[in-house]
Amino acid sequence: MNSIESLEDFYKHKLNWVPDSVHKEIGHFNVFRLEPFVGSNAKPVPYSRRDYFKISLIKGNNKVHYADKVVEIKERALLFANPQVPYNWEEIDKVQSGYFCVFTDSFFHQFGNLTNYSLFQPNGTPIFEISENQAEEISAIYERMFDEINSEYTHKYDILRTLVFELIHKAMKLHPSNNLHKKETNASHRITTIFMELLERQFPINDTRQRLNLRTPAAFADQLAIHVNHLNRALKNTTQKSTSKVIQERILQEAKILLKHSAWNISEIAHALGFNEVTHFNKFFKQQLSLTPSSFRNV
Repeated sequence: MNSIESLEDFYKHKLNWVPDSVHKEIGHFNVFRLEPFVGSNAKPVPYSRRDYFKISLIKGNNKVHYADKVVEIKERALLFANPQVPYNWEEIDKVQSGYFCVFTDSFFHQFGNLTNYSLFQPNGTPIFEISENQAEEISAIYERMFDEINSEYTHKYDILRTLVFELIHKAMKLHPSNNLHKKETNASHRITTIFMELLERQFPINDTRQRLNLRTPAAFADQLAIHVNHLNRALKNTTQKSTSKVIQERILQEAKILLKHSAWNISEIAHALGFNEVTHFNKFFKQQLSLTPSSFRNV
């Protein structure tokens, strides 16, 4: 994969300075207007992961390259980016405006796990096209962020966390998640949550020396100390998919990312994803997409 951009890299490359709080254990938060950064992406920059979270309000015509998808923003959108999934955006219009805030996982360490929210998950909805009125409401949240971060109030960062959560919930209300069945039991929900954490903990794959170890329903059931049938029922109740299907979809997504956005050969990708033979990987990929990995890479 291309190198991971750290928050320190962001400040060095974009602003030529690095605030002290970037290195503090309590975490870091900052907010910016987009206009000063417009033009730096006149040519698409290398596709990469970041080690920080970013929420952007973008006004203007753009293409967002996110995971294995390309989404065109016609007028305005809210974009949620996280360290798990690579992304970049390509300016189409010369006139761009908006806001963005950046923050580390440790900034929210004692206030909840952001990856529990669907819009920060690999298969979630990270891009929300919005109306002009919605853009005005969201702009007002960012303006409040500027007011707070520039204030002398002792607990201003608590307010800033609240404003980030306001952005998250405003977006989720635009497209309510239907991934969880309304009649799911607490036990099924709990099992699904732990299963998804175990699955996602194996990603992203950033080094050819990495190797996916948990790849089968039985392997996950062993980790959870439950029968594989119990695990499968829980996932069926909450996601309407079998355990095998959920695992396969996540492996396929990572395979597509590595094929499109790394220079690794197919054998290296197959090994990293836990396939003992490249022929097994080719068969798996073709069953899912009706394309060989080589064909997909060259499309």
